[in-house]
Amino acid sequence: MGDLTNSAVEFCPKSQRGSGAVSGGTEPNHGAAFGATLEELRGLMELRGAEALQKIQDAYTDTEGLCRTLRTSPTEGLSDNPADLEKRRQVFGQNFIPPKKPKTFLQLVWEALQDVTLIILETAAMISLALSFYQPPGTESEVCGNVSAGAEDEGESEAGWIEGAAILLSVICVVLVTAFNDWSKEKQFRGLQSRIEQEQRFAVVRNGNVIQIPVAEMVVGDVAQVKYGDLLPADGILIQGNDLKIDESSLTGESDHVRKSVDKDPMLLSGTHVMEGSGRMVVTAVGVNSQTGIIFTLLGAGEGEEEKEKKGKQQDGSVENTQNKAKKQDGAVAMEMQPLKSAEGGEVEEKEKKKANVPKKEKSVLQGKLTKLAVQIGKAGLVMSAITVIILVLYFVIETFVIEGRAWLAECTPVYVQYFVKFFIIGVTVLVVAVPEGLPLAVTISLAYSVKKMMRDNNLVRHLDACETMGNATAICSDKTGTLTTNRMTVVQAYLGDQHFHEIPDPSQVNSRTLELLVSAIAVNSAYTSKIMPPEKEGGLPKQVGNKTECALLGFVLDLGRDYAPVREQIPEEKLYKVYTFNSVRKSMSTVLQLPDRSFRLYSKGASEILLKKCTSILAAGGEPRNFRPRDREEMVKKVIEPMACDGLRTICIAYRDLPANPEPDWDNEADIVTDLICITVVGIEDPVRPEVPGAIQKCQRAGITVRMVTGDNINTARAIAAKCGIIQPGDDFLCLEGKDFNRRIRNEKGEIEQERIDKIWPKLRVLARSSPTDKHTLVKGIIDSTIVEQRQVVAVTGDGTNDGPALKKADVGFAMGIAGTDVAKEASDIILTDDNFSSIVKAVMWGRNVYDSISKFLQFQLTVNVVAVIVAFTGACITQDSPLKAVQMLWVNLIMDTFASLALATEPPTESLLLHKPYGRNNPLISLTMMKNILGHGIYQLIIIFTLLFVGEKFFDIDSGRNAPLHSPPSEHYTIIFNTFVLMQLFNEINARKIHGERNVFDGIFANPIFCSIVLGTFAVQIVIVQFGGKPFSCTPLSMEQWLWCLFVGVGELLWGQVIATVPTSHLKCLKEAGHGPGTDVMTDDDLAEDEEEIDHAERELRRGQILWFRGLNRIQTQMEVVSTFKRSGSFQGAVRRRSSLLSQLHDVTNISTPTHVVLSTANATGAPGNPGGESFP
Repeated sequence: MGDLTNSAVEFCPKSQRGSGAVSGGTEPNHGAAFGATLEELRGLMELRGAEALQKIQDAYTDTEGLCRTLRTSPTEGLSDNPADLEKRRQVFGQNFIPPKKPKTFLQLVWEALQDVTLIILETAAMISLALSFYQPPGTESEVCGNVSAGAEDEGESEAGWIEGAAILLSVICVVLVTAFNDWSKEKQFRGLQSRIEQEQRFAVVRNGNVIQIPVAEMVVGDVAQVKYGDLLPADGILIQGNDLKIDESSLTGESDHVRKSVDKDPMLLSGTHVMEGSGRMVVTAVGVNSQTGIIFTLLGAGEGEEEKEKKGKQQDGSVENTQNKAKKQDGAVAMEMQPLKSAEGGEVEEKEKKKANVPKKEKSVLQGKLTKLAVQIGKAGLVMSAITVIILVLYFVIETFVIEGRAWLAECTPVYVQYFVKFFIIGVTVLVVAVPEGLPLAVTISLAYSVKKMMRDNNLVRHLDACETMGNATAICSDKTGTLTTNRMTVVQAYLGDQHFHEIPDPSQVNSRTLELLVSAIAVNSAYTSKIMPPEKEGGLPKQVGNKTECALLGFVLDLGRDYAPVREQIPEEKLYKVYTFNSVRKSMSTVLQLPDRSFRLYSKGASEILLKKCTSILAAGGEPRNFRPRDREEMVKKVIEPMACDGLRTICIAYRDLPANPEPDWDNEADIVTDLICITVVGIEDPVRPEVPGAIQKCQRAGITVRMVTGDNINTARAIAAKCGIIQPGDDFLCLEGKDFNRRIRNEKGEIEQERIDKIWPKLRVLARSSPTDKHTLVKGIIDSTIVEQRQVVAVTGDGTNDGPALKKADVGFAMGIAGTDVAKEASDIILTDDNFSSIVKAVMWGRNVYDSISKFLQFQLTVNVVAVIVAFTGACITQDSPLKAVQMLWVNLIMDTFASLALATEPPTESLLLHKPYGRNNPLISLTMMKNILGHGIYQLIIIFTLLFVGEKFFDIDSGRNAPLHSPPSEHYTIIFNTFVLMQLFNEINARKIHGERNVFDGIFANPIFCSIVLGTFAVQIVIVQFGGKPFSCTPLSMEQWLWCLFVGVGELLWGQVIATVPTSHLKCLKEAGHGPGTDVMTDDDLAEDEEEIDHAERELRRGQILWFRGLNRIQTQMEVVSTFKRSGSFQGAVRRRSSLLSQLHDVTNISTPTHVVLSTANATGAPGNPGGESFP
């Protein structure tokens, strides 16, 4: 290593490189090779503004001095020397924050064991086991009556322990399956997480070239290019900036953008967003030593305690495990929600991890409905099982002690207790079967499966529930550029020197002075990161890098036979005097150069209707400026701009202006600088519609989804593109509005937005042009809050710019662009479109609806089994003092219908036919009338069969009756047939459950789902083994071929009966009710009230409202306290926010509040306003 040629790097001798180096240079001498130690740099990054500048001057004289100290060059960056980079990683740490350790398999097993029903079963099994080894003294066995009679023959009493052991074994099975599911789910999420992390790359300068590297590879000393829309991945100090403004709210809670400059405040912090401008920074702290990293470490320390607390009380499945819930409240909720624990608990944490820094949206619609349904079913099951136990016990007591008049003898106690334990076990099994713990599992499997498959369809899902919400989408507000169009911009028309060229002019047709001005105006006044690269493969199109509009203009320069690169080499970025970067308010970009004679020249480009208003002259054919009056402008708009726009072209105006050297203009007064311009040219840029978009939009419209286009382009261009895409069709009744009109129509005299005014517009609005991000947010909010249609609208939004953040967050599902999207947009989104293509959104709708359907299929199957099993166990117990289905058999049925069925039915692949029906909507019940008809229909069939077998089966098959068998008696053929028939009916009904909309052909597409086929066949095989060889543990006895055929015949009858049910028209069954509605009406108002607040989940809602408000207020204050104390500890106000904000939803603008209750909430939020952690800044 010693003979490295790179003189800029001096390695310290081996003796100095101690083992400590790896730990990030805790001992000062490790920074000796570089002139600064880790501590010094960390200390420096905690300062702000003037203090920081002073420190830099004292320690390094200036930023260049700092670069020298870090052995890097402000212009060339680091060398690509691997040894040097490795050394920097050792001394200053790596740029990644280690994730929380995943739960081990054993921890997951332990969690699965916490399920209350399982614990009860385990206890009962233990008691049963213990008692089975107790033998009452033989002499007095007659005294206890016929209780133990029949137990002695064939030495069966020795086998008494088998039942207890079998229950324990099946419990272990259930636990292992649950834990394995959680574990694989966790693994998938980690994969997803790392995929999301790998996606983020950043531009750094190495060896003088700008290259994109994964964020994790950045090291201290790297020179990074910072531009509009970036999420800064490390701390650094600005060495050159143009009009840079940063949103530091994620750290400080300050919603105002902070202006950064080399001479005032050069400190750039990780985790903050670039809202405007561009620049270069030298990286000074990475990973755990950066400001965000420090916070994560502080929070990490706090996490340990939270874990302990959580273990103590096992999460209650309600989707928050914040410490705010008081213990008393927790107890209430925990009991209520317990059945859901097993799968939900794991998911909660997943989501926490996943959304470490994304504020949470409210609980997904589907989960809300399921939670409610599961709680209701659980309660019903509890009641049924309690009644079963009570009836069994009473019957036994009355018969033994009253009718037979026996006395309770001490030595008989264990025998009686054994009976009571048996009754108790029967009760618990009824409960186990009744509680649909497979529901959360089904949701998770279905979502996880979908997420995995959606990756192939270019949808990177960041929040699981977005997947299913997409199935309910009723409206999509889409950007135009890049989503509906290819985002390969090219200049196709130009107005140059008083002449309108309908294709690119030949260079000889253009005046040479005009051409020179045009080339330098385009080359200098565009981000230096935008460039045209040679095509990647022979004969391909040149590769456009950076901003596509700028690439179109650079391509125009190349088409005119000129090159922009020499101009940029002559005027490097450092020599630009002042840059007014593009933002959504200016809609233009201007750059000022100082010419050799000390005077200034300003180049400007922007939307033609905006820039032409600032032009007072225009270059004529001879290259000299002539007057350009308002009259000329109107003529130009009519003759040039509107025709271009009607062809669907974007029009961009390019202009310049010369300014005197003295007095030097006041650069901060932008209005006086960018005015009196001389127009060079107006170009028409074409962005062709993606070929697959019209088809995709047609599918959306068929599926009942309205597509609206929201764009910054002018209205003619927008209308032309919308017509090409099929968003608007001739003869339709639609509205196309510009942002200003839209605002004028929705605001009252005082300028406030009124919902009823929005309601008059949105149903017909199809195109919103020249819209600002605020308009987009207003529109989305207006559609979501609207009550004029009976179904609340579910809105999806696409966005790519930094300013789309608020709209993406507000929408039910936010789609960010994977290629063109800024980090800020990706951070606010739920799904990232990796190919920026609208047709991928249609795939997301298909998957979303598929998730919904999968859950419904599972429910239809599950509830049939539940109803039948519970009724059979209950009536059997009441009439024959014993459940026809034994505990172990019930557990097997439970395993089939819960775990396996959720796997089989939740992994059905989606088909195009899903796009033929209308969206389900929010308030639609989970269980439709058709499904209710199926559940009851199949339930009746199964009950008739089973009761027939139970009471006359022994005559039909000519076998011994299994009713009223004494304790520990051997299994009977009679009850084995009942069990076998029951399971086979479920298996065939599983095939019926594949269709929920009343379709006739239940086998349609069955082979497209190998998982389903293998599970059905596998279950059948295991059933044969259980019946033929299960013996005592499964209370089974082998059946003959004839008996098997009868069982199968009855099972297949399910399929035929399914056809009968499908024939009955649902509309005639007035008596049926739907079930599993979303939150009721009274709750909806509550939801609106809590709209941007933390979610209120259903179990929590059962507590009094006042209590909720009180807890929420407390929780807010507590968070603020925590943030403030973190602030005191770390010296810089670094909100403990990234992790916290996943627990606290965004605070809402207090201005939009209408209801008095909402005001109360908001004031509770505002208690800690100075450190408002989730403060969302609305432009």
